[in-house]
Amino acid sequence: MRRTMVHTQMHHAQSVLPRVRCRRQLSTTRRYSNRSFVRKLGQHAWILVAMGGRRRGAPGSDEDYSFVSPVVKYLLFIFNFLFWIISLVMVSIGMYARMMKHAEAALACLSVDPAVMLMVVGVLMFIITFCGCVGSLRENICLLQIFCISLTVIFLLQLVAGILGFVFADKARSKVTEVINNAIVHYREDLDLQNLIDFGQKEFGCCGGVAYVDWSQNMYFNCSKDNPSRERCSVPFSCCIVSKDKMVINTMCGQGKQELEYIEAGKYIHANGCIDKLVNWIHSNLFLLGGIAMGLAIPQLVGILLSQLLINQIKEQIELQNYNLKHSFDPWS
Repeated sequence: MRRTMVHTQMHHAQSVLPRVRCRRQLSTTRRYSNRSFVRKLGQHAWILVAMGGRRRGAPGSDEDYSFVSPVVKYLLFIFNFLFWIISLVMVSIGMYARMMKHAEAALACLSVDPAVMLMVVGVLMFIITFCGCVGSLRENICLLQIFCISLTVIFLLQLVAGILGFVFADKARSKVTEVINNAIVHYREDLDLQNLIDFGQKEFGCCGGVAYVDWSQNMYFNCSKDNPSRERCSVPFSCCIVSKDKMVINTMCGQGKQELEYIEAGKYIHANGCIDKLVNWIHSNLFLLGGIAMGLAIPQLVGILLSQLLINQIKEQIELQNYNLKHSFDPWS
């Protein structure tokens, strides 16, 4: 009887032992198959701590681990929120300036209208920063990718425009001349444009595009004999050389100055064109322009870097959640 019981127990032990070995091997195999993800988890742990990442719960618990850094997330949100407010201000100013103009003046020169340019830039900035704000706050990969790609495209366009402007300087100069001549034609039709031209001529000490006689392209300053305008063959007051010693300023100092020769006109007005003055100013202020270009590029690069970093963290977090969901009910993983 005892021999039978011992034989039965030995047979049972021999049948159970292969199952235990099989389960141990299966558990070991699964652990080795997940080694790459665990190694990735360890590699990102110190990065998460450095960037403000968080681990909730037990130190060994992977379910409460988060790759998404709150520092990166909210820094990107604040960054976009500030530029979002700026875009709203730009659009509001542009719309107000546009509504205050007359209808005929509003359609006169859309290509160089400062109000329209302000509105277009403001609307574009509003859309891009809105995607950045919502994408960072909601951890939405699609919106963050739209934000990152948009900033990248704008940065590359600015870079290409700068390179092309430097390489094809002559064509850029002719384009600037065309824009200035078009602005001269619509000088009296748009108050914002008029103030912009007057500011440029006073600041650079110039008159017209190439020379002071360019003002003859304007219908009010045209030198033709059948022109009934009182400003016939004149130039704006912003072209005049104003002496600080005089107590009374002659606002009609530009009257009839287009009829004078270059040397004679130079005694009363700035006879040189604004294009040459602008080119000379650019050559003498390259460091300032480089600083402005860097000031425009750095926020774009910071936005691209933060958004791409947050996108990678969100993808890692999704991978971790899928891993936990897959192995949450697996006792051998």
